Amino acid sequence: MRRKIPSSTALTAFEAAARHGSFARAAEELSLTEGAISRQIGRLESFLGVSLFERVGNRVRLLPNGERYAAQVRESLDRLDRDSQYLMGQPKDAASLDIAVTPTFALRWLIPRLPAFTRAHPNITVHLSERTDPFALAGSGFDAAVHFEHPAWTGMRTYPLLQEVLVPVCHPALIEGAKACVSLDQLPRLHRRQSPDAWQRYAEKVGITLANPAVGARYDLHAMLIEAALAGLGVALVPRLYVGTELEQGRLVAPWPQGETVSKTFCLVLSEPIGLTAGPVQAFARWLQDEARAVRMETDLTTTP
Repeated sequence: MRRKIPSSTALTAFEAAARHGSFARAAEELSLTEGAISRQIGRLESFLGVSLFERVGNRVRLLPNGERYAAQVRESLDRLDRDSQYLMGQPKDAASLDIAVTPTFALRWLIPRLPAFTRAHPNITVHLSERTDPFALAGSGFDAAVHFEHPAWTGMRTYPLLQEVLVPVCHPALIEGAKACVSLDQLPRLHRRQSPDAWQRYAEKVGITLANPAVGARYDLHAMLIEAALAGLGVALVPRLYVGTELEQGRLVAPWPQGETVSKTFCLVLSEPIGLTAGPVQAFARWLQDEARAVRMETDLTTTP
């Protein structure tokens, strides 16, 4: 069936006129005459069978239908522009991947390791996009997702990668050598907004008392919590896998036990089994599994008595 889509010239003229609220300014932007803009919009209105502008003398004003349609057209044109520039930026004889990933995992774990993947696969470009919540992978435009295990991935292929074990960390100056767990109750505590009961669960697990576990500043991302801890604002309960470098360098300290209860598990999400995926996706999936396996082995060695 033939699609009922207006000409791109008419849509571009309409979007510019709607944005400026003026045919003259739209004409100036598009290097056309005001009459050309008026004719294109007239053709668009005729095609749609709907009036988009109210014309009063030399002035024009968007009608309600025009306002709604302008927002939709602007979104579609912006998306086409992004997609076109994205395709134009692809090297010849090369492949690319679009991966959805949680923001802190990308910043703190994945991106620092991507140079190794690039060295092994110089012809594959990896594009990362932030996704904080699970979503429908099919039809999303993403080749894979790196996210938490979640019922929303039912029907997809999920491959466990790493466990998110939480540990309290803070700037060394904040505790001034104190080592006892009980000191946590006298220190400012930082919270991740999406996990308001994390400190309560941690306290119950390690057997300490917190008079009011909910007290303290809240942040959206673990990355924000880590920066707040580095700034000396309090004790942050964060995944150990995100702060290994800071702990090794002494920029953060963790004198308290880690919460052995696993809060979440990171996994690789694919629309089909790894063995059936296309070359670039399979290469990334295998590499990611190997990286996660190496981290797990290193963690086991450091935690085994």
